[in-house]
Amino acid sequence: MEQLLVFALILTTFVGVLPAQTAKQSSNNLPKGYWSIEKSQPVLDKTQTIRLAPDVSNLTQGERRAIEKLNEVGKIFQELYELQRHPQAVAARKALEELNRRSGSSVATQNLLMIYRLNQGPIGTPISGAREPFLPVEAAPAGGGMYPADATKAELDAFLAANPEKRDSILNSRTIVRRTTAPNLRADLATLRRYPVLDTLHPGLKKQLQSAVPNAKAFYAVPYSVGYADQLIRAHALLNEAADAVEKDDAEFAGYLKNRSRDFLSDDYESGDAAWVTARFKNLNGQIGSYETYDDPFYGVKTYFSFNVLKTRQPETTNLRKALSGLQTIEDSLPYRNHKKVKEDISVGVYDILADFGQARGGNTATILPNEALYARRYGRTIMIRANILQNPEIFEANKAAWQTAVAAQHRDELTPDGQFYYTLWHEVGHYLGVDRTKNGQDLDAALQENSNTMEEMKADLVSLFSAEALRKQGYYTENQLRAVYASGIRRVLQTAKPTRSQPYQTMQVMQWNFFMENGLLEYERQTQKLKINYDKYHETVGKLLAKVLDVQYQGDKAAANSFIEQYSNWDETLHGAIAKNIRDQQKYRFRLFKYAALGE
Repeated sequence: MEQLLVFALILTTFVGVLPAQTAKQSSNNLPKGYWSIEKSQPVLDKTQTIRLAPDVSNLTQGERRAIEKLNEVGKIFQELYELQRHPQAVAARKALEELNRRSGSSVATQNLLMIYRLNQGPIGTPISGAREPFLPVEAAPAGGGMYPADATKAELDAFLAANPEKRDSILNSRTIVRRTTAPNLRADLATLRRYPVLDTLHPGLKKQLQSAVPNAKAFYAVPYSVGYADQLIRAHALLNEAADAVEKDDAEFAGYLKNRSRDFLSDDYESGDAAWVTARFKNLNGQIGSYETYDDPFYGVKTYFSFNVLKTRQPETTNLRKALSGLQTIEDSLPYRNHKKVKEDISVGVYDILADFGQARGGNTATILPNEALYARRYGRTIMIRANILQNPEIFEANKAAWQTAVAAQHRDELTPDGQFYYTLWHEVGHYLGVDRTKNGQDLDAALQENSNTMEEMKADLVSLFSAEALRKQGYYTENQLRAVYASGIRRVLQTAKPTRSQPYQTMQVMQWNFFMENGLLEYERQTQKLKINYDKYHETVGKLLAKVLDVQYQGDKAAANSFIEQYSNWDETLHGAIAKNIRDQQKYRFRLFKYAALGE
């Protein structure tokens, strides 16, 4: 899944090394609601900046022009993502930018601009304490920006129970939910009049809005193309300009951009996804659209905007495609019944990130998309490995330091960049394998709702680890590589703080940690506060947990998923907490910010 695999390095978010600022350089006379320098500077002192500047000297003039246009679309998507997470985000950022201008770019306002960039919104985490606004905004609504700010999940649940015919539209992955008020209805009808193409591409929507009876206790939904019409119409035009620029150099990439531009207006991604997954691009690629649902706090179904521009590493990509054969054998070996037929010639590439935006921004190491099971069956999926993240020496050294803090001395040198690369690659392949629909034919997102991401990400982790033994027997891994992949699987589960249920990655990592302890794969030495790894129990333990996860997905029982998560997500301060504290204590940085040469940063 996208994104976006956020490899969940024990370090939380991440951004560049920032020097401490002195009081005499700054003005701290900020209006009420803005963090002071005394509160902002400690965050930046614990923030590391990673600048990504891949070599682009081999790109054509057309490809360079296309990148400029694509980056403009990315900026639009960045703003949309911020709005999706907090409805006051963009207004608060613009007010901060104006305050920064009036102050002559004081240290106080520059700090807050950096913290906004770090958090992609106005809610941040101080050095001590829970997340809170650092700008004068309200706390993020319970449903973020995708549901009415004053709505509760219980209220929506009751409405859907009383109006089941509304369920598909309200829980659609690319709709915004509104209260059925007269101003909301008028505004959406005005959008359809302003952009007749949207009226044409969404037949029946105008009639539905015209016939709706205003009722503040009722809800309705509009497609993203209507809710974000101005931005997506502009993005449509820019994508076509990028396609024109690159047409002579890479007709298939240009075709993908044109198809995806139409998807923005129809909210149906099939044409763009088909062009994306089945094509063989030359030097450029890009993840463009709304795919991942991790940020939806109510139902785990709304997709959030993400965008990146990728440059292909051709030799590594060619070698990787040759190596990824025999996927059906791996699928057939997984511990569940009703195996599916998988496409073995999958789209996969090794890339350098040129620029990231929205939900994709940050330290994502790999992505597999699209997520829709129907499109995956029809066309397959594409895997994008971000080499300049995975192989960044600064990131690996931080990862290794945390590892060595947590494990017994005999394991100190078992974690390697090579192991992390293969572990991540096969995590993404793991999304392609295993259960993709419940026994009743439901999509997993619809059946398991907010538990879906937790189960799916854990499945992908475990497929990566479960398949490793068979890959070693085939000669794909050496013994040292197998051990390094296994070490990466343990490194994956370690945490620096107790997760909440709203954090699917961290929750499933703690679940693995606890299951590994229960089954003797991991042992905790309380005297040294270190973990010992019993590698002889690795494959069997992973297989047992994978079987449980696949069964939960196949049954599609949300209550059973809840029970499973509750059983294995417990946090023991004398064990998990002790290791987490030891890792935090050795960290030089707690946060990481990425900057991109392609954006002039």
